[in-house]
Amino acid sequence: MFLTEKPRPQGICRYLENQAWSRYCSPQGFYPLALALIPWLALSALVACAAGLFLGLFIAPVDPHQREISRIVFIHVPASWVSMLLYLATTATATIGWAYNVRLAVLAAQALAPTGLLFAFLVLWTGCLWGKPIWGDWWVWDLRTQLELAQAFLFIGFIVLHMVLENQQRANKAGAILLQAGVLGVVVNFTAEQSWTAWHQGKHAVPVDVSYSEWASLLLMSLGLLLYGGVAVLLRLRCVILERERQSDWVARRGRLLQ
Repeated sequence: MFLTEKPRPQGICRYLENQAWSRYCSPQGFYPLALALIPWLALSALVACAAGLFLGLFIAPVDPHQREISRIVFIHVPASWVSMLLYLATTATATIGWAYNVRLAVLAAQALAPTGLLFAFLVLWTGCLWGKPIWGDWWVWDLRTQLELAQAFLFIGFIVLHMVLENQQRANKAGAILLQAGVLGVVVNFTAEQSWTAWHQGKHAVPVDVSYSEWASLLLMSLGLLLYGGVAVLLRLRCVILERERQSDWVARRGRLLQ
């Protein structure tokens, strides 16, 4: 059986079982719900990203110093926000899954981590594309860049732990502790968005005054990328649920119905 070594605290179990939505807190209940949510999230992500890119590429004013290369900020900054949010979500679900032995939370953390790594890579890649024409180099070792790189390595470490450790309880504990070690870096990276912008970009810093079209583009792209991340996580979570629950009766019944 999966995750039977550690009993769950009775208080939270009793509370969850008495809620109307408690059936969705199990892998069996959440599996069909994820399938129902995916099309709506995908459509919303497509609309939000299309509107955000249109505003950012065609409506928003060009930075007088960086010219057209400044428009990469409409992908770089939203991807950074989403990557940090996914890191915190992965840490929270991994910690809840380990502390309270909640199976769905453990599986959710395993589904969140690859998507978080994807967005961390997108942040680093777009940063390199911006840095080459502006800084004259693909990579600069400033603090925020190092924090994003460390976040990517923590995602990788979490994924590797679950791949190499056969004991799921030990993998859950080690992964949760590993992710918790990077939470402070995420907080520092986010709070530095305004206070260290000039230091992060040097003399090419984006002006503090941001137009309404720029803000709208940033927010729409953030929403679109977040919704896309939700689609990717739900698709992966369904696969993880089937893999981890393959010995359960409900998966066997579903397999017989599909035959």
